[in-house]
Amino acid sequence: MSKTITVRLDDTEYEIFKRAADGQKRTISNYVAYATLNYTVNETLVDDAEMTEIMEHANELQAGLADIAAGRYTIIDQV
Repeated sequence: MSKTITVRLDDTEYEIFKRAADGQKRTISNYVAYATLNYTVNETLVDDAEMTEIMEHANELQAGLADIAAGRYTIIDQV
């Protein structure tokens, strides 16, 4: 079952959505639903390769923190 939400837009925002919807031959509500879903999926989900890279950085950061805690670092003075 579909749900209805209300969104308050100023005139400029409305025109941006209207033009984008017209360009894709969609209604404004259909365009907003499509664009919102598309943005949410693409910005909040990561693929396996991306997650592996993120986890590698996390491991490197943990190793760096362990080095600092163990005193394995050198302070280099700028000249």
